[in-house]
Amino acid sequence: MPDLKQSFVVDADSHFSEPEDFFTSVAPAKYKDQVPHVELVDGQRMWVFDGQPMGRYSAGGVIGRDGSKEEAQKALFEWEHEMIHVGAYDPKVRLGVLDECGIDHQVIFPNTIGLGGQDIGLGTDDTLRHLTLEIYNDQMAKMQEESGNRLLPMPVMPAWDVASCVREAERVAAMGMRGVNMTSDPQDLGAPDLASQEWDPFWEACASLKLPVHFHIGASVTGMNFYGKYFWESHPDNVKLAIGGTLLFIGNSRVVVNTILSRVFDRHPDLKMVSVESGIGWIPFILETLDYEMAENAPRELAKMAKPPSEYFKSNIFATFWFENHRNKLPDLIEAVGEDSILFETDFPHPTCMYPNPLQTVEAKMMTLSETSRNKILGENARKLYRL
Repeated sequence: MPDLKQSFVVDADSHFSEPEDFFTSVAPAKYKDQVPHVELVDGQRMWVFDGQPMGRYSAGGVIGRDGSKEEAQKALFEWEHEMIHVGAYDPKVRLGVLDECGIDHQVIFPNTIGLGGQDIGLGTDDTLRHLTLEIYNDQMAKMQEESGNRLLPMPVMPAWDVASCVREAERVAAMGMRGVNMTSDPQDLGAPDLASQEWDPFWEACASLKLPVHFHIGASVTGMNFYGKYFWESHPDNVKLAIGGTLLFIGNSRVVVNTILSRVFDRHPDLKMVSVESGIGWIPFILETLDYEMAENAPRELAKMAKPPSEYFKSNIFATFWFENHRNKLPDLIEAVGEDSILFETDFPHPTCMYPNPLQTVEAKMMTLSETSRNKILGENARKLYRL
């Protein structure tokens, strides 16, 4: 049996547990107490931004210092930041984790500022918002450069303003970054929703700069509000986590459907998007349903599209995959989604992550695929997408 560690492997979803001086260490002196920083609030260490608490200064993951995996309810709500694996926040140690796991490159998303950077947009001072966002992206660009492009953090966009997004996309592309991380609901921050053609300059910039646009699950104020309403209150807290996590995956179907029907890919055929940490099992059903619903309910709008809605997924959208085995019929699922549209992920160090030994964990199911499919999913699709 081939050793998957000999394959070219790209982890398309992981997270960075920002240390408390991440922003303050480089912020101008007059902004050090305004950019995200840690304060004691009602006896708890909290992230504070623009005078408002953002959330607990927590571990932001479930992998402990010794590499063991803790139950999510305890790790997320009881652990202090110092209890998380050092690789969660130290890039040099993170590279060692990659070597240990047999991973060549890893895409990284934030914790503190929201999974899509949306929490920066909730600030009230526009200068402070832009400064905070640029500090984050500059720090991430430095991390990428110092890792020799093995670590690929996705820079966040100032989604409260279309023109600012265009400028920031151009700025991060000039620094060598390989994509952008976007909130799915900029209307939460005062901008048009993404179906509006007002966003066309941004889509055009990303397409021309070869920056795939990433939509992580829960990457909006709207998305996280839904997360808090998915479960029924009578459930135990750990069951609520499981329900919320399950339906966050499916929640990205909302992003995929809205994006396709906005006809953005007709206007920008070279634009690529990634549905991050969403899994893939829901995709065939949603795409089949989308074709049917449009034919039944919006035939005139359907006729304006260059091709059936489902076909845009295979030409323009990727999705990440890790734990699914499709009831031991994984080849059928891969065929239904399309082997060219799937990226591998581990989600380190979050709940449900594959750590330790991610490749060993997926080896048996990956060996049910053809060598070509296996290599595309593990890394070759990502090699093309991220220009590695």
